[in-house]
Amino acid sequence: MSRKIGLVSLGCPKNLVDSELMLGMLKSEGYEIVSEAEDADIIIINTCGFIESAKQESINTILEMAMLKDRKCEMLIVTGCMAERYREEILEEIPEVDAVLGTGSYHEIVSVIKEAYSGKRVSRYGDLRDISYLDGERIIATGKSYAYLKIAEGCDNCCTYCIIPSLRGPYRSRKMESIIDEAGRLAAAGFKELIVTAQDTTRYGIDIYGKKMLTELIRKLSRIEGIEWIRLLYCYPEEIDMPLIKEIASNDKVCKYFDIPIQHASQEILRKMGRRGNSSDICRLIDTIRREIPEAVIRTTLIVGFPGETAEDFEALVGFVEKYRFDRLGTFMYSKEEGTAAYNMADQIPSKVKRSRYNKIMKIQKRISAGLNEQRLGKTYKVLVEGIADDGIFYYGRSYAEAPEIDGLIYFTSEEPLQLNQFTNVRILDTGEYDLTGEAQHESTE
Repeated sequence: MSRKIGLVSLGCPKNLVDSELMLGMLKSEGYEIVSEAEDADIIIINTCGFIESAKQESINTILEMAMLKDRKCEMLIVTGCMAERYREEILEEIPEVDAVLGTGSYHEIVSVIKEAYSGKRVSRYGDLRDISYLDGERIIATGKSYAYLKIAEGCDNCCTYCIIPSLRGPYRSRKMESIIDEAGRLAAAGFKELIVTAQDTTRYGIDIYGKKMLTELIRKLSRIEGIEWIRLLYCYPEEIDMPLIKEIASNDKVCKYFDIPIQHASQEILRKMGRRGNSSDICRLIDTIRREIPEAVIRTTLIVGFPGETAEDFEALVGFVEKYRFDRLGTFMYSKEEGTAAYNMADQIPSKVKRSRYNKIMKIQKRISAGLNEQRLGKTYKVLVEGIADDGIFYYGRSYAEAPEIDGLIYFTSEEPLQLNQFTNVRILDTGEYDLTGEAQHESTE
């Protein structure tokens, strides 16, 4: 009888792709994949270690899964960023863990399980430069409508608050042929939306082709039959150029959705963060996008409470948010992470101040989001049908303006039955702070 594998994936979409690849390797070796950890003989936790809250979630999940070892579970394996960062500590402090795999060793998951069953506690860390595992078969965990497409691994940016380059290695692009081949398989499997992801998608190709190739990549992806939407995540502002903007504007398959991690608006704080752009360039970029693509949705992330952030720096950020009225905005309180350049910076901001600044930004954004949603009243959108609400009355789905998992949803009724993973036109009738409500117009766009 084959052993059952349960996998808990934490953190970002890039981590999820790694989880899906491990599941693919294990299934090909005859393991049975189960959706509930309680049913598994072997539990794998793919951890995140980016900031303190993510580390705490990872620790809590490991401890929760460790309790299952007194019942059915035979083996507990910890992989991913936190395993890379705290390899010795995990084995020393959590005796229930049988093996840890760093971010360079995902491809060894099968052999590690076999070794652990021999009675050894395994610690495996490989070459962070090797990304050949990304070419393997995956078991997609997102459902049937969309799938993430990881085009690179690692990061060459030197942001002083970020530990990712240490955990994931330097930036390494996948060969374009490999990406196109995987996208073709996803299309053949029925996925309608590809979500292109990397630590910095806009730098794709620089390391292996000597120039940025994201524009060429999405042009080729758009030629794949069956793919309806292509969505780009993690586009760094300093690398977004006019060819990319023009391609997004003119390519009907590319969602007019810009995910741009800006982090701050004060030039001094951007300098301390080690960001390569400047505040003036950021403002010009946003103005350009909105001029070239009036319907564009712009999402960004900010960090408040970075060391040395003065009241004036913060008010500059407040003014920036109020002026540019981002469609989507996420805010983080600065997390002091050992191993980063910012860890020992002077003028660390007290937690109470960070919390106050976070609350102020989010209160402003809540008002902005509600106002922008109100402007969508009466408009009709092409929506990808993804499910039926618990009440059995409403369907739910997303338009080009909503990325899965991080943005809101559109709930809607339909007088005619709809199939999941199809497109339909939905007219917006009501709005909330984040979600929208409407009705299907009975005209499929397929």
